[in-house]
Amino acid sequence: MTMPWPVEPMMAVTGDLPGDGERWGLELKWDGVRVLSRVCGGGVRAAGRRGGDVAGRYPELSGLADLLPHHDVLLDGEVVAFDQGRPSFERLQRRMHVGRPGARLIREVPVRYVVFDLLSLDGRTLLDEPYASRRALLTGLDLAGTGPIEVPPYLHGGDSAQVKELLDFTQEQRMEGLLAKRLDSPYRPGRRVDYWRKVKNFQTREIVVCGWKPGRGRREGGVGSLLLGEYDPKGRLCFVGHVGTGFTDRALDELYGTLWPLRRPTSPYDEPVPREFARDAQWVEPRLVGEIAYAARTRDGRLRFPSWRGLRDDKDPLEVTSDQ
Repeated sequence: MTMPWPVEPMMAVTGDLPGDGERWGLELKWDGVRVLSRVCGGGVRAAGRRGGDVAGRYPELSGLADLLPHHDVLLDGEVVAFDQGRPSFERLQRRMHVGRPGARLIREVPVRYVVFDLLSLDGRTLLDEPYASRRALLTGLDLAGTGPIEVPPYLHGGDSAQVKELLDFTQEQRMEGLLAKRLDSPYRPGRRVDYWRKVKNFQTREIVVCGWKPGRGRREGGVGSLLLGEYDPKGRLCFVGHVGTGFTDRALDELYGTLWPLRRPTSPYDEPVPREFARDAQWVEPRLVGEIAYAARTRDGRLRFPSWRGLRDDKDPLEVTSDQ
């Protein structure tokens, strides 16, 4: 049976390490962008989470055709940029929004395609096969460590000492955390299911960019902080706070250029914004999605100590809800 294209990726829920570890496999949570790739007939197609073609953004993926010349496969993985051996979402920002990067940018910010699932193989659909079987077939393709392609192994969750060692490693390296996947779990495209769990070292979430506050001092004339929003269960765009940390000077300049054409005269929120944030605010159409890290949420839903991580053009603003 021919697999449809593009395929929506299966997604994980946020949770704790499972108590019945022997039934789970553990992977590092890669801090990049989700990409599914189709290799067949000597060519490679690649799609992001929302189905858009991203093959031109990441020409490194074209090497899959040489690695799998006699196969027809559908792979799931993450495109990652590294900085001193650690995944760097900040560094990846330089590649994420460039449709066709030049040779210089590719040299300055190389990416790797970290493959962690196999959805079809030579006409055989694997969606109903257990995760452990899909991973065994993926390992059999012998892609690991070949050029910009990587297939890291998973750890069996039954060894508590190794699990603790792996979790400690992610914390020491300031990595996002782990993914726990049930060894018997099928693959369910487009669904967020508890067969897969994100076990995070710090909290992150998507937000809608609704405006900015003008900068002062060194940031005068540009963006000082971003005003953030999310949609509640009734579809109303609500204010959840602002973020003024985590930006590089380059990121602030690029944000200013991106936000300027989206300006609007009135607030996009469906509720009043506190006066201290509304004063001097530059409002924008709520079309951009960003990602922030944060410590907690207050009782009224505000984000505490948020830090900017970058724009996410693979997310739809309407997906940014209070129950994301």
